[in-house]
Amino acid sequence: MTTQCSGKMSSDIQKMLMESSLSKIRHKILVMSGKGGVGKSSISANLSLTLAEKGFKTGLLDVDLHGPSIAGIMGIHGLLDITEDKFILPKRCNDNLSVVSMQSLMPDGDQAVIFRGPAKTGVIRKFIGDVQWGELDVLVIDSPPGTGDEPLSVAQSIPGAKALIITTPQDVALSDVRKSINFCRAVQLDMLGLVENMGPFACPCCGKTIEIFKSGGGAKTATQMGIEFLGTLPFDPKVVKACDRGQPLSTGAEGFRAAFNILADKLMAYLA
Repeated sequence: MTTQCSGKMSSDIQKMLMESSLSKIRHKILVMSGKGGVGKSSISANLSLTLAEKGFKTGLLDVDLHGPSIAGIMGIHGLLDITEDKFILPKRCNDNLSVVSMQSLMPDGDQAVIFRGPAKTGVIRKFIGDVQWGELDVLVIDSPPGTGDEPLSVAQSIPGAKALIITTPQDVALSDVRKSINFCRAVQLDMLGLVENMGPFACPCCGKTIEIFKSGGGAKTATQMGIEFLGTLPFDPKVVKACDRGQPLSTGAEGFRAAFNILADKLMAYLA
């Protein structure tokens, strides 16, 4: 009986902490995709930086617990600090951007995280309630591929969260992204729309347009599935190298930056 009471009290406290934290965050964007390798984490990182550059107080939360990559992309090193009253302090990237990743809680970056479903839900809730996010305009949440525990936990634990779905023009990616759209509808998670990544780009040598994964599949799928198509982000090798260096957006990839500015403006206009 004592154990049951203690467990309920702990759950009630966690719920209160989450409600208090979420009340200070205006918008929550869950970046998701049914397939891995579509650039979801790099989009989460670059979108967060773009919003911060535009003056929005932004948080970036990595809930890919088994394969966190946000810390590496953002160039974040070291463990997260803890306050005297046991709250987690996010890593500050600049005046407008703070970041939390599972990677920043592990002394060994190559350590395997072995969690079952309920444990994952508990960690994600702690990333909301036990972190001092403060007042935010936007919280961008980077999730692992698929429609499993992590996106489900966000959908169930964060009222008002909205999904931003990422795909590439490949048929296999578009097949998986339709599953993501149906997942959102099944759990009643509102969708901001669909973004097509790794789209056509101009050859740096001759200027000819190159399509690595064809083109137009994202727009076609969005129309078929009845959701908003938010645009295409061009493939750019400079962006890949910049993310590997831990310096997203600090490149000469002007076409990529311009596309992100348009995407950020569309999202904030929609949310407003």
